[in-house]
Amino acid sequence: MDARKERGRELAQRGHIVKLTQGWRVPSQSGSGTYFVRLKKMPSCTCPDFERWQMPCKHIYAVEYLITWDTVTEDTQTVTTKTETVKVTYKQNWPAYNAAQTEEKERFILLLDALSKLVDQPMQSNGRPRLPLADMVFACVYKVYVGFSARRFMSDLREAKAKEYIYKTPHFNSVSNYLVDPKLTETFSQLVTLSSLPLKGIENNFAVDSSGFSTCRFVRWFNKKYGREIDNREWVKVHLMCGVDTKIVTSVDVSGWMANDTPYFVPLLERTAQYFQVQEVSADKAYLSHANLNATSKLGAMPYVPFKVNTAVPKGNSIWAEMYHCFMYNRRQLKN
Repeated sequence: MDARKERGRELAQRGHIVKLTQGWRVPSQSGSGTYFVRLKKMPSCTCPDFERWQMPCKHIYAVEYLITWDTVTEDTQTVTTKTETVKVTYKQNWPAYNAAQTEEKERFILLLDALSKLVDQPMQSNGRPRLPLADMVFACVYKVYVGFSARRFMSDLREAKAKEYIYKTPHFNSVSNYLVDPKLTETFSQLVTLSSLPLKGIENNFAVDSSGFSTCRFVRWFNKKYGREIDNREWVKVHLMCGVDTKIVTSVDVSGWMANDTPYFVPLLERTAQYFQVQEVSADKAYLSHANLNATSKLGAMPYVPFKVNTAVPKGNSIWAEMYHCFMYNRRQLKN
């Protein structure tokens, strides 16, 4: 479906479209203002998109979707008009859904046990014997999955010990200490990549993005915009690459909250390309750079990264120029 039609359908489903004497008042999708639509003879709209391209916009499509009888409020009056409302419904495979929900925890533990057994125990020459690293990886991931505090999580660990998923039940303080140990970051990252390998034969298109996670610590900084100090939770950023079709995460990295996204593109791509045949990579403007486009091209894949409004028209036959002209040629579809 055309992007304008899809957004028009979303507007129609939201409602708040008002029938006036000479046409229709359609709210902006962003929530800022309204536009006037006429459908007699030649459809028209007062939005910038229609005025620029003189083609049916999402607001016109929204009105056209209203063809069933519905009650529309017109200022202080209520009128009944023939409108068209298309409601999208999706059938749920309830047997599969119920099985997935009721068996999720059991399946998760089995998969986590198989992954944690792949962790090697580091050599130790002196000092007190360390806890098995595989057991601590299992305990840390399992605690995050359960969502309990370290103390309340101990009953789950004792059950895991009884089922021989771990060799020894660690103290709850040990679980907390391992969770904040930066040395385990690379171990967890490798396990994420290993967990995606069963789908390497069916996934070829990938996307890169980042997101923030708050922590329990608070930081204070001076905000230039508001001219005062602000207290807020400290947070970290996770950078990841995932499959477009399967949604499986193939590579991941963690950074501080002030880190830029661009430098993490190539490491995520290279780790994914070790196991997957990469054909397409999509990302937002934060990842736009010559290095990222060239790295994707060297792997034989096509990078889809939107260009910024101030990007100069490139010259030559580089991948940067090729993707720039591809983006500009399709900017109308990408914009809408």
